Amino acid sequence: MSGLINKIKSKATGHKRSSSKGEEPTFSIQPHPAKSNDPADLQPSGPGSGLRNNDAMAAHHAHGPQIPSTQTAAGLEQPLSREELRARQAELNK
Repeated sequence: MSGLINKIKSKATGHKRSSSKGEEPTFSIQPHPAKSNDPADLQPSGPGSGLRNNDAMAAHHAHGPQIPSTQTAAGLEQPLSREELRARQAELNK
């Protein structure tokens, strides 16, 4: 069975396998497609490619503090007081 697989593999790759045991396989080094050390050079330059155009990474490109509007701030629930937090802590630590 493995002989059949090796025949198919050799025909598909175009390499002829030597039947003699003394001959070693030959390997070659393929050139790398990068022109520089920047990994972005390998990404396609279309929209949505790489981390630069990914919406999930947009938070990492924010500048300065984000201050919510008064309407947004009014819609948020009020934080618990220190006494309420201590009571909740004691309840959870039982």
